[in-house]
Amino acid sequence: MIDFLSHMHFTYLNSDRIPVAMLALAITAAAGVVTGPSHGNANPALWALMERLIGGIGGRLDRRERTARDLLTRGFATTIVGLLLAAAIGFAADGARQAWPMRGITEILLLSFTLAGGTVWYALLKLYFALQKGKLSKGAYYTIARSLRVDLANADDYTITRIGMGFAARSFDKAVVSPVFWYLLMGLPGAYIYAGLVALAWRFGREGFTKGFGKTALALERLLGFVPGLLAGVLMALAGLFTPTGGMTRALAALLQYKKGAPYAEGGLPLTAMANALDVSLGGPVTDLDGSTIKRHWIGPEGATAQLEAGHLRRALYISLMAYLLFMASLMGAAVWGARLFH
Repeated sequence: MIDFLSHMHFTYLNSDRIPVAMLALAITAAAGVVTGPSHGNANPALWALMERLIGGIGGRLDRRERTARDLLTRGFATTIVGLLLAAAIGFAADGARQAWPMRGITEILLLSFTLAGGTVWYALLKLYFALQKGKLSKGAYYTIARSLRVDLANADDYTITRIGMGFAARSFDKAVVSPVFWYLLMGLPGAYIYAGLVALAWRFGREGFTKGFGKTALALERLLGFVPGLLAGVLMALAGLFTPTGGMTRALAALLQYKKGAPYAEGGLPLTAMANALDVSLGGPVTDLDGSTIKRHWIGPEGATAQLEAGHLRRALYISLMAYLLFMASLMGAAVWGARLFH
């Protein structure tokens, strides 16, 4: 039995990658808070690269006047090209890691390109201070709008705050837990392929309201993201225990009521956990950058308020930080468990 566990452990979860992942998470968090987002985009660097390489071409192919079947075909082809591109970048990164290891520094930096932590907190802190002062200018929410590809120019303060809180939950899943999960399983190629796929879903999926172009990317991203998304949801719920006035039990119970939670493309379990832990209503309709209305579901406990203010955003920042620390602690625990079991 021990031999079987050892084989599974080293084949599918290389414990030597755990310290790399932890350092990459720490660097991403610290550097992001200090430097802020690049060009107003708080998402991982690889997402921005994928947008530059394939976003323009895909945008020209994704025209609303085309038929759903035509868009589905074009979207399928674009997704395959994007996946091959992400895989090529991932294997090139793995080659660079082997050619210039620099005592592991190269691998840590290359993994950080698939992550986002501090940049998200930077954007939310900027919004929080603006809300506190009662001076909500475009600059206060521009990064959130750019990173989520939504138009907030005509949104009220409550809506902008609600969208910002949801951004924290989604980023914890897509740009923290999930890429690390695939890195631990498949190394840098796994992290890059996942991050490339979620970048395609982010760019073309319209949170599930795509006419057809982004359906392939969304379906594949959901397939790869289901397990780490579940982990992210549980961690977000557990973080409610360490958040002032948070409700861990309420959040965990909400995760079990799958049909009442947020659809996967709209934030899934992490958004469901945050809304219920903080006893607020998240989601709600928004307008994307192309002018289309995205009729998101309302997520949260029955009767919870959707009129969210600076205090709610502060609590969202706190629970996000606690979830981040819990994830780091779980990685440390996995490293210790692996060392004791097999050494």
